[in-house]
Amino acid sequence: MSQKPKKERRPKLKRINVSAKTQWKHILKDVDKDEIPISLLLGLTVNLIDGTKVNIDIKELLKEGNDPEALEDLLDKKLREMDDYIEDIDFYISLDDVVRTVQPITDRILKDL
Repeated sequence: MSQKPKKERRPKLKRINVSAKTQWKHILKDVDKDEIPISLLLGLTVNLIDGTKVNIDIKELLKEGNDPEALEDLLDKKLREMDDYIEDIDFYISLDDVVRTVQPITDRILKDL
């Protein structure tokens, strides 16, 4: 009796989950943070040279009724004043708000491709 050659098993294909949220997370890594509308920010952490961290809850400030433009101007002014003491700033972006805001526009632009 001749033996049948063993078939090599193909590795199982892995399913790639490419949700809109995942796609936007990758896209946002390359965005210049100076260009993000304040309404899309959850908050930011200002890291000072001396190790102090100052957390600013943007969503809460907007929820309290602060005008987005006025808040943006105030933050910009304060950050410029403190520039010599700031090591860096961490921006926390609301991915859900980005998807809700930008995805419909993207879908409309790409619908015919």
